[in-house]
Formats: sequence, structure tokens, C-alpha cells
Amino acid sequence: VRLVESGGGLVQPGGSLRLSCAASGFTFSSSAMSWARQAPRGLEWVSGIYSDGSKYYADSIRGRFTISRDNGKNTVYLQMNNLKPEDTAVYFCATVGGGYRVQDLDGYDYWGQGTQVTVSS
Repeated sequence: VRLVESGGGLVQPGGSLRLSCAASGFTFSSSAMSWARQAPRGLEWVSGIYSDGSKYYADSIRGRFTISRDNGKNTVYLQMNNLKPEDTAVYFCATVGGGYRVQDLDGYDYWGQGTQVTVSS
């Protein structure tokens, strides 16, 4: 299994970024996927999407971030708009193990290497 995140960078408050997570080595279309982030305050679940396309969001980012998936490209995306300094973190994508919810951090089977997002003026 391989998960490769990309799309992070430095952006000003109010700006946007789109993160991508390219997956390989497993049946992507059948797998739930999640985004989580690591900041000095700790590891936080951000968003998740099931194989049926249903989407879930943490309260802290709801209305600003949008998760999506392209099963033809084995890729999950996180569109981040109206970014705030508190969104600064390393963002990871992960596969969700069977029987776990997308927000269950301890239920993730595989993680990517992460991509840094810095929101600062």
C-alpha cells in the first residue's frame, strides 16, 4: 500500500489549497479514506469519505473544506478554502480499516508521509 500526499504549501489567511492523495496497492474504490492533521496541539481528524461517496467533516473545518474522490485515478482530494492560521499542520491521508468510522484515528491501516500546510501572512 502506498499513499502519497501533495499540494501543501504556504498560503495567506483566506487563501485556498487543494491537497491530493494518490493511492496504490489496494482496491481504492472499496476503501474509506480520511484526512487527518498533525499540529503542535496534537493529531486531529479532518474529514473522511466512504466508498459510497458519503462525506464527513470535523466541526472545525465544516463549510470551508471539501473532500472528494476520483476512483478512476485512485485519488482522494481535500479542497481547503478560507484557510486560517490554525489550519497550519502536516496533513495526512489514511486508509480506514474495516469496521471503523472515518473519524476513528486508531482505525487507520495505512498513512501517507504527509504534506505541510502553513497559513501565515
